[in-house]
Amino acid sequence: MYGKWNLVAYINNEFGLNGTPWAYVVTVAGILVCMIIPYLLGSLNFGLIISNRKYKDDIRTHGSGNAGTTNMLRTYGKGAAVATLLGDMLKAFVAVSIGYLVFDIGITLESGEIIRDKIGASVAGLFVMLGHVFPCFYKFKGGKGVATAAMVVLMINPIVFAILMTIFLIIVIGTRYVSLGSVMGMMLFPIVLTAFEGPGSAAAFSVLMALLVVWKHKENIMRLREGKESKISFKSKKKPAEDTPSTNEDENEDDDEKFVKCAGCEHLIPISREICAYCNTPNPEYVPADKKHK
Repeated sequence: MYGKWNLVAYINNEFGLNGTPWAYVVTVAGILVCMIIPYLLGSLNFGLIISNRKYKDDIRTHGSGNAGTTNMLRTYGKGAAVATLLGDMLKAFVAVSIGYLVFDIGITLESGEIIRDKIGASVAGLFVMLGHVFPCFYKFKGGKGVATAAMVVLMINPIVFAILMTIFLIIVIGTRYVSLGSVMGMMLFPIVLTAFEGPGSAAAFSVLMALLVVWKHKENIMRLREGKESKISFKSKKKPAEDTPSTNEDENEDDDEKFVKCAGCEHLIPISREICAYCNTPNPEYVPADKKHK
């Protein structure tokens, strides 16, 4: 029923602790390991590490104020964004792997089939996300947990990950709103996971993971409703030929990629935004589309 990869069960079996109070002590210790180590790993926020070490800056003072991949892309570029994405996913991979190794139970069905409850991986997945969102090393102000959550989903069920990633890409490509794709993907996570895994620890913890990510996107959701959310651009910036006049549509696309520091809160905001979404301060650089060619 248990393999040696399950450290808690292995210790209890190896030392004959089953049925004794010590078995409960070992079990609680295993759960604490699945909570503490993943939380500390999650607190290693790579957006903050990279912005501090490479740029001598704090990513949280720019753009959305979020220490995540999208804000890194808009502030420092693709290289910093990719490094942040890989780092945040790597720590989730290590954390969930620890969860599987330390505390993962097998349940024997009436048919004799043994299924894994994945409680250790689920606990580790939730706590590595909590560490990313509330990092103890950075005054409990971190990212929104999307990249970390993506790796947690992949580790728990690759098929569910493939389905949610497809939905995410369709939404982002269709709307250019990363936040919308992230929120919709996480809202569907518990539903899709339960469909494949059935009720259990993974399904229960998936609800908490989804609520955490959606809650961290509450400001994005508000801006989406108001039509003020920034879009991501898939186009590389190209210098137009001198004899080729630009269109209003082209200039609007470029403005989505240009940022100016808000005079009120000093966040970087798109130059095309009339009012800062963070403090409602008017943007002095804003020029209405119908006046750009006058």
